[in-house]
Amino acid sequence: MFQITKIDENNPLKFMSINKWTTILSVVLILLSLGSLAVNKLNWGLDFTGGTLVEVGFEQPADLAELRTVLEGNEFGDAVVQNYGTQRDVLVRIPPRDDAASDTIGNELLEVLQSNIDGGIDVRRVEFVGPQVGEELAEAGGLAMLVALICILVYVSFRFEWRLALSAVAGLAQDVILILGLFSLLQMQVDLTILAALLAVIGYSLNDSIVVADRIRENFRKLRKNTPEEVIDISLSQTLSRTLVTSLTTLLVLLVLMFFGGQMIFGFAVALSMGVIVGTYSSVFTRSTLVLAMGISRDDLMPPEIEKEGEEQDNYL
Repeated sequence: MFQITKIDENNPLKFMSINKWTTILSVVLILLSLGSLAVNKLNWGLDFTGGTLVEVGFEQPADLAELRTVLEGNEFGDAVVQNYGTQRDVLVRIPPRDDAASDTIGNELLEVLQSNIDGGIDVRRVEFVGPQVGEELAEAGGLAMLVALICILVYVSFRFEWRLALSAVAGLAQDVILILGLFSLLQMQVDLTILAALLAVIGYSLNDSIVVADRIRENFRKLRKNTPEEVIDISLSQTLSRTLVTSLTTLLVLLVLMFFGGQMIFGFAVALSMGVIVGTYSSVFTRSTLVLAMGISRDDLMPPEIEKEGEEQDNYL
């Protein structure tokens, strides 16, 4: 008869027994991601590069799939199409083109749509967004992630211990690097939705790190005869079911968004899905390995002793 072995402090999973291999894997993945970022760069979207915004009005609800097909066949394959307000209002974002002004692009787009889709289409607004705005957005996004990591480092150091804080921030940095490396390798566009996904990944992964760190601190205080490796293995084993259930349920929702959510949130769903996977890996292996490498011990996590009133006087009697 099939029997499931209970995971507890007497029978934990040996996570730290393979920490050398997981460390090698992490280093290889980070180097590959950095190499791809250096060679391929990031494929910045219109939010960061600027471009032309054209708001188009339809007499009937617009079919975005048909609209994208028509644009791809008429030298507008790089355009981003989305509903703007109602289903009859469509916003078309076109990357910058050196050989054409924004008014010319708007007129060309109108001719293509009127001749291939509906003659009653009209252009309601044409705006040009310069690359300077995109550069400011990129700088603000990078600064937001840096501030988030610093705040996390300060909070976890105050709440737990500096080794746990440093390992948590290192794991979060690894998550961000791997996601950006994937986008660089696949040359997927990086826009404001991807930046939002990265910040969401930081929050999601941090939550798992706090749960694991709290259990590690609790077990270090409770299990006095076990080695640090054994305590970390026990802590990870006790939180494993929670980690896997949370990650799998989140991943299922993201997969639905990825395949049925449309083009506009596809990159967002990919970034979050990648974040859930690498965040789970970091929580189980990367952070725990770093904590162990920095020599954490039971004494580091014990609460400070507080002398009771009158205790000093009793010692002199």
